Amino acid sequence: MKKYLTGVAAMALTAGFAGSAHADYSLNILHINDLHSRIESINKYDSTCDDESEAEGKCFGGVARVKTMINQRRGELSDAGKNFLVIDAGDQFQGSLFYSTYKGDAAVEFMNGIGFDVMAVGNHEFDDGPETLSAFVDKAEFPIISGNIDVSSEPALKGKIKGYIIKEVGGEKIGLVSTLAEDTVETSSPGDKVIFSSSEDYLKQAVMELTEQGVNKIIAVTHEGLPKDMDLASKVSGIDIIVGGHSHTLLSNTDDKAAGPYPVMVKNPDGKDVPIVQAYAYSKYVGDVVVTWDDDGEVISAKGDPIILDKSVTPDEGFLARVNELGAPIEELKVKVIGSVADEIDGSRDNCRVKLCEMGVLVSDAMLDRVKDQGISIAIQNGGGLRASIDAGEVTMGEVLTVLPFQNTIATFQLKGADVIAALENGLSQVEEVAGRFPQVAGLKYTWTKSKPAGERVISAEVMQDGKWVPLDPEATYGVASNNYMRSGGDGYKVFATNGMNAYDYGPNLENVVADYISAHPDYTPELDDRITEE
Repeated sequence: MKKYLTGVAAMALTAGFAGSAHADYSLNILHINDLHSRIESINKYDSTCDDESEAEGKCFGGVARVKTMINQRRGELSDAGKNFLVIDAGDQFQGSLFYSTYKGDAAVEFMNGIGFDVMAVGNHEFDDGPETLSAFVDKAEFPIISGNIDVSSEPALKGKIKGYIIKEVGGEKIGLVSTLAEDTVETSSPGDKVIFSSSEDYLKQAVMELTEQGVNKIIAVTHEGLPKDMDLASKVSGIDIIVGGHSHTLLSNTDDKAAGPYPVMVKNPDGKDVPIVQAYAYSKYVGDVVVTWDDDGEVISAKGDPIILDKSVTPDEGFLARVNELGAPIEELKVKVIGSVADEIDGSRDNCRVKLCEMGVLVSDAMLDRVKDQGISIAIQNGGGLRASIDAGEVTMGEVLTVLPFQNTIATFQLKGADVIAALENGLSQVEEVAGRFPQVAGLKYTWTKSKPAGERVISAEVMQDGKWVPLDPEATYGVASNNYMRSGGDGYKVFATNGMNAYDYGPNLENVVADYISAHPDYTPELDDRITEE
């Protein structure tokens, strides 16, 4: 593992198991996670693919390809008399105009058409509150589960979400139990009546209850991220496999970009290997793992690999027609007026990549405004992520999408002051080349010079504290917001990826944040201030 195995590196990572070679029962698990409303196919940047790229065979995924692949594998397994389940590990909500338009209705329609056996609640399923999730659950033709959340005091969800279910597959009882990231109260909008508890404690309780009911094959379908899944596997006995989501991790035995093998193996408190699988995100892959138990209910093997949904997978015709039908009003959404601005907002490449620009002010201010109640005081946006200007007058959603076409999400994390300076130095390191990394900021004021070599260009930096500008403290820790591209090291911001603490990369889409900000500020007036000064 390149990315996640620090601290747990001593745990087993091989796909081998000790025990009898006699196979008593095998189950294929077909799984996806974090589709994030990528109803349409995506390009290599995980954004909506256009018709030209589709014709050139450059697109991936989309629900029509997911439908094709799951139908194909389901048919092959059925014909061979094999057992299987189809699982979604959460976060169908949020990420494209399909969600903005239909909320969960489009997602659940396609999920019903694919035929899932179970879905875990993801944190983004709460993005529009319990009521929207409730409507989704009501329409679902499959159980939606999550155990470490108590919804008994939330009228919209009371009695609708179980912690676990038992399914009989091929004559065997399979326990499916789910947990959700405990910080969902900070990353989404579950409201104050949904109570979150320890996922570790809940899993221990659920395993005990399932075991008492004679279930000795238990699958945890989690939405907590690979590091947390590994931690849970090491602390909770009785889980046979974890099918996870939330961290958007590609595990693979064949892709050199993978964060680790498929499955990752972690030893539980009894010294038994627990396989963990995850299949990236955005509909690009369908995970496919086969687990085999012996007569005593002990896992003796787990093997497989995610299947990439590239041009070799023909989209299901019926699904594709429905996607196009539902997409028609989205084209109308692009012309929807979301607000107005008093003057042109300059987002030109020539300005935003070398100095403070009006679009940089708007976008970074909007980012900080959205997350300021989460302990975030600084926002940093790369100038290259700003792709257009906005004319004076009425502003349409299409114009905002032209400025911010990448479907980036807000990422939040904590960073030492010294690392904030390192980030600014990176952003200023290629000004001569008009590179896209130039740092547009909010909640932060800095002075710089290009007379110094790259890496030595920041002269001073200040942060707003108690209504006053004070010098940035290299030893202090600050809450920072950026976009998920930068947070993962894009545009040279490696310090965000390596040193960012308590990171959460899957906040609301940046274009929606900016549209909401414009809507909340009628006749928004663009302006430049002294937050960035060149000497």
